[in-house]
Amino acid sequence: MTLSDIAVRRPVIAFVASALIVVFGILGIRDLPLRELPDVDQPVVSVSADFPGANAEVMENQVTQPIEGALGGIEGIDTIRSSSEDGESRISITFRLGRDLEAAANDVREAVARARRQLPPDVEEVRVTKQDSDARPFLWYNLLSDTMTSEELTDYADRFLVDRFSVIDGISQVQIGGQRRYAMRIWLDPQAMAARQLTVADIENALRTENVELPGGSLETTSSQLVVRVERLFGSEESFRRLPITRRDGHIIRLGEIAEVELAAEQERALFRGNGQNMIGIGFIRQSRSNAVAVSDAIRAEAERFAPQLPEGMELLNASDDTVFIRESINEVWRTLAIAATLVVLVIYLFLGSFRAAIIPAAVVPVCLIGVFAVLAAFGFSINILTLLALVLAIGLVVDDSIVVMENIQRRVDLGEPPMLASLHGARQVFFAVIATTATLVAVFVPLVVLPGLIGRIFTELAVAITGAVVLSSFVALTLSPMMSSKLVRPSTGARGPARWVDIGVGKLRNAYKESLDVVLALPWLIIPFILAAVGGSVFLFSQLPSELTPPEDRGNFFSRFSAADGASFEYTAEQAGIIEDILMEYVEAGELRRVLVVVPGFGGGSDFSSGIVVGTMTPWGDAGLAWRSSTRSINAWAS
Repeated sequence: MTLSDIAVRRPVIAFVASALIVVFGILGIRDLPLRELPDVDQPVVSVSADFPGANAEVMENQVTQPIEGALGGIEGIDTIRSSSEDGESRISITFRLGRDLEAAANDVREAVARARRQLPPDVEEVRVTKQDSDARPFLWYNLLSDTMTSEELTDYADRFLVDRFSVIDGISQVQIGGQRRYAMRIWLDPQAMAARQLTVADIENALRTENVELPGGSLETTSSQLVVRVERLFGSEESFRRLPITRRDGHIIRLGEIAEVELAAEQERALFRGNGQNMIGIGFIRQSRSNAVAVSDAIRAEAERFAPQLPEGMELLNASDDTVFIRESINEVWRTLAIAATLVVLVIYLFLGSFRAAIIPAAVVPVCLIGVFAVLAAFGFSINILTLLALVLAIGLVVDDSIVVMENIQRRVDLGEPPMLASLHGARQVFFAVIATTATLVAVFVPLVVLPGLIGRIFTELAVAITGAVVLSSFVALTLSPMMSSKLVRPSTGARGPARWVDIGVGKLRNAYKESLDVVLALPWLIIPFILAAVGGSVFLFSQLPSELTPPEDRGNFFSRFSAADGASFEYTAEQAGIIEDILMEYVEAGELRRVLVVVPGFGGGSDFSSGIVVGTMTPWGDAGLAWRSSTRSINAWAS
């Protein structure tokens, strides 16, 4: 007894089996992350070390090189990139695809621990951080105000926004771009220190010993217990000025006598400005397996709930959202999928000539396509453009087996067999043909799963999706299709309406093909020039086609870097950035650009104050490529 026999004799089993496929597919859709493309980024581990006061050459010789030497023997390393700046060393280790990120990070930590003995004792803690494809902000908000400074905006974001956004499900980290955190800055007067015979170490020791908050114990009575807090004495500029440094000849030397004290930004050399207005950026990094669109929606909803609570004059604006492109790309593929499914059902009806007959293979399409999501979830993949593209390609494949089964059953019914008996015999007759067809299609796509490198990672999900759809289609064709055929198939009475016109056209095409085939078989040498021309033309056209990983697309924004001469100060670079901003603001006023963001130093720039970044966001109807070329010509004209 074959699978089709069980389905025909026990129709409830066939229906429940297909229903379970749909249910598991719906569960898969709910749990699958939504991405634009498959996760194909190589695992990256970063090592950073700070050595305050050391120049770039010292950092390279005494910090970067010893760490690089210890990293050399780690398995699976593809590239090691390092940069040494004044007081900072940054090393990025990229591993080969397939290397487990957690294991790679542990290997790097062990190597750094071995190299720690070779580093100068004043080097601060060496930090090892792991990154994956999502270890960057996918959404940015800008916080700006007409009345607050950048320091006040940073303080407000730290106090009220970061923690509130961090608890959103799917958020890994919330970053603040262009932050200027409050710090008590002390500017020492060398002459005043020399006159009082003081050194920097004396002042540092005084700050460490005096500026502390110690536990005060508790106060207990028979009816209560209170915790005693010893309040920190130094919390303002004036209190820090009164901080005692030492006692000389009965006189207490205080910090205000030898230094200027001010409450200001911890790092003042930072510029983050949009459309000519100072602001800060709030960037969101999501968890690697989270749904980007769902996380973005949750952030938007939380921002809208928090907006009425913002102080007067403060705004929280959505500056950049990668999920906009994910939404549009996925929605476009969904629309294509719906159109393709509709056309497939229409073609089935036109060629079969009966609504009853068309329903049977048409029912296979939603069952198989929804069931594919269960397969993707089982393999830990995601819903992305390639997996949805696989569904579009699979629509034409999943109906083939069902049409073969249904057509054979229809033929037997037309010969006079009862529908039940025709379903049993007809499905059994083509059982091995369906299995052979499925095995052939699976054999075509299985090699894509084992391809090495980047190409293999990109097309694995597509291959698994198509293979899953084909395997499910063979199962449904041998269960649901014969069961439905036993209930719906009736003896053919001839096509009517549009199906009859298609039938007539196919008949004429069949006769024409027969006549051309007779000519070719009689004079076989006539076809050889056509074959040679087709092969030669294909080779020529293939050589002329450009090659690229993905086609270019206009995403409505552009991203540019600029740099001044080596050694340029922050003030000089910021001044040049202001000129570039003024040039681009003309495009904002003309309506071609919606927002211009200028950052100095560039993201992750550290102490490289000669670099900066310009980001332009288009209006909804704008052309980013055209605006970028126009603005670049204007900036180049100014620079020359």
